[in-house]
Amino acid sequence: MLNQSKKSEIISNMRIHEGDTGSAEVQIAILTERINELTQHLQSHKKDYSSRRGLLKMVGKRSSLLKYLTRTDPQRYQSVITRLGLRK
Repeated sequence: MLNQSKKSEIISNMRIHEGDTGSAEVQIAILTERINELTQHLQSHKKDYSSRRGLLKMVGKRSSLLKYLTRTDPQRYQSVITRLGLRK
């Protein structure tokens, strides 16, 4: 699970303005961190199918947010994928 201090750190690194907690960049960064943690969990617990389903839902949500950024602002999209180390 993502604890509060780590989540606050991610938000402060990815926010656009001072009160920003829900922009697409912040949401993508938080989802990426949760995906990475869940991937590590599933490597040691191979038969945890309910967590695997949750992982797939998170990956789909992140993909939708990335598509939204691609449509609306390609510069922000490039910035996000380079800062998070995502492919493309």
